Amino acid sequence: MTTKPVNPVEPLLRMDRIPHIWCPGCGIGTSVNCFARAIEKADIPHDKLHVVSGIGCTGRVAGYVNLDSFHTTHGRAIPFATGLALARPEAKVVVYSGDGDMFAIGGNHFIHAARRNVDLTVICVNNLTYGMTGGQVTPTTPLSAKASTMPYGNFEDTFNLPNLAEACGAVFVARWTVFHVRQLVRSMTKALQRKGFTFIEIIAPCPTLYQRRNKLGDGAATLKYYKEKSIIKNGASTAEAGLGFQSEIVVGEFVERERPTFTENYAARMKEVLGASFVPYEGPK
Repeated sequence: MTTKPVNPVEPLLRMDRIPHIWCPGCGIGTSVNCFARAIEKADIPHDKLHVVSGIGCTGRVAGYVNLDSFHTTHGRAIPFATGLALARPEAKVVVYSGDGDMFAIGGNHFIHAARRNVDLTVICVNNLTYGMTGGQVTPTTPLSAKASTMPYGNFEDTFNLPNLAEACGAVFVARWTVFHVRQLVRSMTKALQRKGFTFIEIIAPCPTLYQRRNKLGDGAATLKYYKEKSIIKNGASTAEAGLGFQSEIVVGEFVERERPTFTENYAARMKEVLGASFVPYEGPK
């Protein structure tokens, strides 16, 4: 008698919602597979893990993971997650969204959550475009790349996301492509196990809009580009991690440091002010 093999990530997915809506060749599904494996390696109880996402293709992740999850409004995933992290300090809160949602309308929230060192793991799937709403230019679209709102090529300077995260105070910063699945699982595991604001950028293809508009081939061609053009530089200066159009991609774990978290700073201040009468909140009993 033979038994049907079980996919190890199935328990972490809402299988009643599969097949998913992501396009063929999209890298978001690969990132979710890595995330599910990292959850198991980090050994976090599923009832102590919450996922918050915003609007966009990557924002759909919250609806596919079999965890307490929240699909929030455009650009507002981080403030929702901040409130959840403060209300449930015993749990781990993950923000999972895209480059447009997180760094355009949501950019201000990212800056201040990192500055405060809120205990969040923030995962950005960066496909260099607004994939759900028509392929508009985003803060990460490379110079000269075409978008629906930049038909002659983007002329706006772009964000270097690892550099931005480090400058704002993130305690762990990494970048991988969806080709680097084993490295991505390891970095996700590290991020989930650390206190404070941790950030991972995942470079992923959008064959339907970004790759097609820029005549870059399909998802497989993009994975080949990631393989050939990625340079692993763990510990590299994030200033060297800027992205150009079809240029080399610097990947790796760039930042690992210690800083007091937002709640630790708050507790320390309240003890100074209130003394022994202050009792830190440790979550619901």
